[in-house]
Amino acid sequence: MPDMSAAVLLAVLVGALLHAGWNALIKSSADKTLDTALIHGMATLVAVPALLWLGPPPPAAWPWIAGSMLIHIGYYVALAGAYRHGDLGLTYPIMRGSAPLLVALSSSTLLGETLSPLAWLGIAAISLGVLTLGLSRQRLRPGPDGAEDRVRRRRALLFAFGNAGFIAAYTLVDGIGVRAAGEPGPYIAALFLFDGLPYLGLVLWQRRADLGPVRRYMAGRWPLASLGTLASIGSYGIALWAMTRSPVATVAAVRETSVLFAALIGAVLLREPFGWQRGVGTAVIVGGVMALRLG
Repeated sequence: MPDMSAAVLLAVLVGALLHAGWNALIKSSADKTLDTALIHGMATLVAVPALLWLGPPPPAAWPWIAGSMLIHIGYYVALAGAYRHGDLGLTYPIMRGSAPLLVALSSSTLLGETLSPLAWLGIAAISLGVLTLGLSRQRLRPGPDGAEDRVRRRRALLFAFGNAGFIAAYTLVDGIGVRAAGEPGPYIAALFLFDGLPYLGLVLWQRRADLGPVRRYMAGRWPLASLGTLASIGSYGIALWAMTRSPVATVAAVRETSVLFAALIGAVLLREPFGWQRGVGTAVIVGGVMALRLG
């Protein structure tokens, strides 16, 4: 597998911006669980015509799509829990920063990929940088349940670190699956056709006693949520396309530069603090990206 070209690097950076955007949309919402389900459930409306146009992926890809679907359910549950208890600038870097090292450590065995020492240094730097961003000691605002800041921070970190495992798992599964498909387009369309529906169904079943308010919320929210849907499809679609042209571990690491965009969105739009520690983390991440490109 060739090293990451400048064109692939630029594409993955654009995908990182899209990923930070839809995560910020969820964090700023009044009902994070329902918005998560709505954004990904609406992806079916885009995936159906895409799949009809592109055709289905080959049989070899379907087991990987099914596995990714199951992993993503856990991912969505943990994502909503992390954002319920912690700021975007805390939980998002933790989730995204821990995953690249897990992917890199597993990809040599599962995918047969080898990385240069400089590439390993870049992946480690990106992970360290995003963790530095996320572990900055900002004060959490008291939540509606009245929990202390310290308790809420612990809950947010538990959800975030747990979700890093889900992120690493579906990255590896989809990296293998999209290569088995041969062409990324059909795999991406099939994945998004089924990906969000189980979680949307689970949320609606949990809210079955209050379907009236749920329907009203979704009816008012879908125009904005549709932007999140397009950003989600674009972000992960770019990543899967890049995995057919570059090592999965390097794509996964560069994709996590989305924490830079998330930190800026959180600071500017959501009024979350941005201190010197996040500035240091930003510099380390940029250095890591440069090492990956040179490696």
